[in-house]
Amino acid sequence: MTLSELALHRPANVTAVVDALPNDTIARRLRELGFVPGEQVSVVARGPIGGEPVLIQVGYTRFALRLSEAARVQVEVAA
Repeated sequence: MTLSELALHRPANVTAVVDALPNDTIARRLRELGFVPGEQVSVVARGPIGGEPVLIQVGYTRFALRLSEAARVQVEVAA
């Protein structure tokens, strides 16, 4: 499952950040911001038009991501 598909307020753990292209700068930046395997994330809110942007919480930090950016983050729903 990807972060863009995750339901609101449902905790999940990051499993991977997928590079869309070789040397993908967006995927690299997501990893630098804390989207690393094992980190817990959740979707806090979605935008009013088409669900974009998506407000994501990683630890105590929140990020607004486009759906295309959130789709690069693979997650597994926490038990």
